[in-house]
Amino acid sequence: MDIRPADPRDASAVAAIYAPIVRETAISFETEPPSVDEVACRIRATLERFPWLVADEDGWIFGYAYAGPHRERTAYRWSCEASVYVAEAARRRGVATALYDRLFDILRRQNYQNVYAGVTLPNDPSMAVHEAVGFREVGVYSRVGYKFGAWRDVAWLGLSLQDLGAEPPEPIPFPELQGV
Repeated sequence: MDIRPADPRDASAVAAIYAPIVRETAISFETEPPSVDEVACRIRATLERFPWLVADEDGWIFGYAYAGPHRERTAYRWSCEASVYVAEAARRRGVATALYDRLFDILRRQNYQNVYAGVTLPNDPSMAVHEAVGFREVGVYSRVGYKFGAWRDVAWLGLSLQDLGAEPPEPIPFPELQGV
């Protein structure tokens, strides 16, 4: 398995992984799967500051993970949010863990201090993956989203990426990193 930065040309494969999650589960709060063009735009926009990675095996893209801003206010700039998705045929093979491990390595090099993730409940497989890589629950937004005829809770999980310094260095935009 090769884990590499995504390219907008990966949008079709990424959209194919994400579409059934949107259509068939409450995991995503989107109600319509984004088009391939929209996914390409999301990849481009993310890569301006943050990593978006894909798991690729001989041209078969079967998972992806990305980060984005936690909040837009300036003082939040050392914190980010992360998401990971794996194609159904590739689940339970360590793909999500491998993607997150690589993503967190890059985020550390970018000087991010904390990463957060939201998990729609119930979702035992996602909670297990997040806990396995070190996330801990920091709170739950109760009844925050409504999908498929029911109110949904979202657990918020946090992970410290490195020791918090009194004066942390500024985050480095993803395109400026060398040797990714």
